[in-house]
Amino acid sequence: MNNKQILIYGAYGYTGELIARQAVAKGLKPILAGRSAAKLQPLANELSLPAIAASLDDEEALAHALKDVAVVIHCAGPFSATAEPMMRACIANGTHYQDITGEMSVYQMAHGMDAEARDAGVVLCPGTGFDVIPTDCLAAALHKEMNSATHLTLGFDSDSGLSPGTAKTSIESLGVGGAVRRNGKIEVTPHGELTRKINFGRGEKFAVAIPWGDVATAYYSTEIPNIEVYIPMSPRRAKKMQKLNAFRWLLRMKWVQNWMKGKVDEKVRGPSESQRSQQQTWVWGEVRNDRRGERRVGRVVTANGYDVTVHGSLAVLEHLLSYTGNGGYFTPSKLCGHELVEKLPGSGAIKMSID
Repeated sequence: MNNKQILIYGAYGYTGELIARQAVAKGLKPILAGRSAAKLQPLANELSLPAIAASLDDEEALAHALKDVAVVIHCAGPFSATAEPMMRACIANGTHYQDITGEMSVYQMAHGMDAEARDAGVVLCPGTGFDVIPTDCLAAALHKEMNSATHLTLGFDSDSGLSPGTAKTSIESLGVGGAVRRNGKIEVTPHGELTRKINFGRGEKFAVAIPWGDVATAYYSTEIPNIEVYIPMSPRRAKKMQKLNAFRWLLRMKWVQNWMKGKVDEKVRGPSESQRSQQQTWVWGEVRNDRRGERRVGRVVTANGYDVTVHGSLAVLEHLLSYTGNGGYFTPSKLCGHELVEKLPGSGAIKMSID
């Protein structure tokens, strides 16, 4: 495994640095890469690793960076802007691609590049972090439990804080709205429109549907045509979200987006190691076939989202380093099996019930 080159792009970001440090702890020697040499070199020096500064809009520099690289872990967001050039560079250079995005548009883009990747023998597997390993694996396990399911609902309850990158991704969705899948098609919904009560694993809570990545990926994993994803939220906050619907036009404007993202740069820092060690995540899912009156519920408890991202991305990396299968687009569960989440540090077993 260690004689195959791996590259972490965006290694000086909050999550990219966590992944780089854990890779070294596992005995790996990744190449660290990113746009800024000044930000990259201090970490590379500290970890005694090679570093390459390369802009994603420089095809020649990217091709040089990817020479003899077997797998890329792409950590530089916003992925709506950065994923496509890296995926295309990986396809052109025969390098397997994975990233830690939660952006639905990236999953759709990668799915649309399936044929190109398959012809090149390259795996495209975006979403190898908390977005979307736990929910995707639970969705696949629930589908195995009830392969006749027509409806899939997923959700998670977490106390984890936001990293700067995750906060900026959330800002991008404010001007768009929510999203669900209906009869196989993704539909945009108003903020806060869909609510229900869910016991994620630590008591029943009021919850609101959000435009989580599984609206795309769980369909690719299971082909279940109706999908929703929920998080707990107070009714008061849900009403505030609903009020945002009148201003979605404003929240889409570039200057507003840039202003809000600037505030993130000023104020948001990722959770510390001690904070992460005290945080768990409760992941819940439900499949139904209403015509048959059938329902199953699944739950799994994981570590906090950032530790899941670190260990999950490296687990997929190790799988790809010894991978001999076909290229193409994959979800994490399609590539590694739904058991992947259970193998991560801090995770329990997936448990099924009919409650």
